[in-house]
Amino acid sequence: MGECLYAGKVKQVWSTDDPDILEFRYTNQISVFDQIIPSLIPRKGESLNRTTCHWFDLVEKEGICRTHIVERNSTDRCLVRRVDIYREPGTVPRDGEWVFVPLEVVCRHHLAGSGWRRYKRGELSAEELGFDAGTELEQGAKLPMPYIEITTKFESYDRLIDREEALEISNITGDELDSLLDVVIKVDALIEREAALRGLIHVDGKKEFALGPGRVPVLVDSFGTLDEDRWWDAEEFAKGNIVQLSKEFVRQHYIGTGHQEELRIARESGTEDPPIPALPQQVIDDTAELYASMYERLTGTEF
Repeated sequence: MGECLYAGKVKQVWSTDDPDILEFRYTNQISVFDQIIPSLIPRKGESLNRTTCHWFDLVEKEGICRTHIVERNSTDRCLVRRVDIYREPGTVPRDGEWVFVPLEVVCRHHLAGSGWRRYKRGELSAEELGFDAGTELEQGAKLPMPYIEITTKFESYDRLIDREEALEISNITGDELDSLLDVVIKVDALIEREAALRGLIHVDGKKEFALGPGRVPVLVDSFGTLDEDRWWDAEEFAKGNIVQLSKEFVRQHYIGTGHQEELRIARESGTEDPPIPALPQQVIDDTAELYASMYERLTGTEF
């Protein structure tokens, strides 16, 4: 019998009889702004597990990079290759293999979500996003090229860091970091291709990595789901409408109630996070339906 080694915001990590293999168990919990909402979304864990396994399979078939997936062993569970995690900045060994890289790579293709909110506050410029200086941007603008950002995994909530700090806290080389970023671009090209076939726009997403044998990139954790990535309906976008088809749908609920702004102010002032309220039943029902229907759109498989 395994034991629960870690319980995160949306999944649990369990040991198995093989010391090199772990089991991910996806829960029906949902989180936004690094807070766990006190509401459960029916079959959300199943949707996440089946969706991320779909993308891992495609990445390996395309030969983009290695992944940590061993197999999907249940609707809401999968077996993965264990990687060593070092919990202090700068302590990942330079010669280590099967080691977790304590960075999260965010790749943006449209101006949305926190990117849009930072742009509106003047914290992110059009020039930084690849446009000519002084260009006035609207929400949803297609970026001239993928815009990559990096956050640290050493803190209680995601914080953007520059390349110098990323290299310092991860203790990987510049070439190794570039190899991770190259994989992100290739994986997102795959996602964009597949999403377009099903009338979807891949807006942005985040990915995590380990370094495997020979220090090559290994894609780990989860990606390409409604939790890690943002999706819009392509037909509606062509008409000038943004129809949220991701967890952004839930984020917008809390932005509308004012909770997100209260949270931002608290974190900037260093005070305690205000507790996040439960979701109304209608939002729970709509979110459950969204996770089920989007699994089918993303994979072409019945849920």
